[in-house]
Amino acid sequence: MKNLIAELLVKLAEKEEESKELVAQVEALEIVVTALLRHLDPNTQQTLIASVEGALEGVQPESNVPQRDTELLQQYVKKLLRHPRT
Repeated sequence: MKNLIAELLVKLAEKEEESKELVAQVEALEIVVTALLRHLDPNTQQTLIASVEGALEGVQPESNVPQRDTELLQQYVKKLLRHPRT
């Protein structure tokens, strides 16, 4: 029983570490996208935003992807493009 608990704790620690790595990757990408957007002139920036949003609208998720996941992705992309990090 102790071995089982120890194994579960090790797996939990591994998952937590993976989660931290993913958060760091997402934050790094946010910083890069924000920096890139800030260095574009306003017209180019709006063209890029419209292009990304248009591409998202034209994509239909696979049937096994929950609607909530699709909505979260769209909301996050919109937030990142329209209201980047400060």
